[in-house]
Amino acid sequence: MILVDTGPLVALFDRSDPQHRRCQEAAALLPARLLTVWPVLTEAFFLLSEVRDARESLWSFLANGPVTLSHLDGDDLPRMKELMAKYADLPMDLADAALVRVAERESFTKIFTLDRKHFSLYRPTHLRRLEIVP
Repeated sequence: MILVDTGPLVALFDRSDPQHRRCQEAAALLPARLLTVWPVLTEAFFLLSEVRDARESLWSFLANGPVTLSHLDGDDLPRMKELMAKYADLPMDLADAALVRVAERESFTKIFTLDRKHFSLYRPTHLRRLEIVP
């Protein structure tokens, strides 16, 4: 499995997004299963709110597609808070903190994101850095 961030989800369902084609091509080459978290979906649905039919397409993708939601619970919150404090100068948002936390907890090494600037700087405890796709 590969983690998926907000950017690719928005680009996949917004045909006017400059990264639409790039994300479609990358998604076609990815393994069958992707994993994300609720904060990512919150951002994606918000960013797609003005794009005709995009939110319905994202709902269908979630119901029938390759994305699984990872749980987050109270045990994850202290680490997410710690990560956001550590990267406050960027700043790290809740969605990024949740993704890094899940990467640490589940030993993921790859993320499908357009946010190279931040994800190239984040350092999960189990590896030097996440491999960024595309």
